[in-house]
Amino acid sequence: MFVLELSFGDQPDRLAARPAHRERLQALHRAGTVVMAGPFPDDSGALLIFDVPDAEAFAAIVAEDPYYRTPGVTIVSQREWSPIIR
Repeated sequence: MFVLELSFGDQPDRLAARPAHRERLQALHRAGTVVMAGPFPDDSGALLIFDVPDAEAFAAIVAEDPYYRTPGVTIVSQREWSPIIR
């Protein structure tokens, strides 16, 4: 599994890009790739958990979604995660 943490700024581009990003997350969730995803209550950022086989698959998912390169969206961290409870 991999965890992606985002930070959000006030740029309007981010809000304009968000609906398409959320649709993509829903499709990935239906496919079992996104386990959980959502913004922090103050909308300062978000946390996403991906269930993928390796770092290359995770990198491809991030690269395919233009939201992660949208002004106002910053990737704070992306790490492999080994949960002990699932």
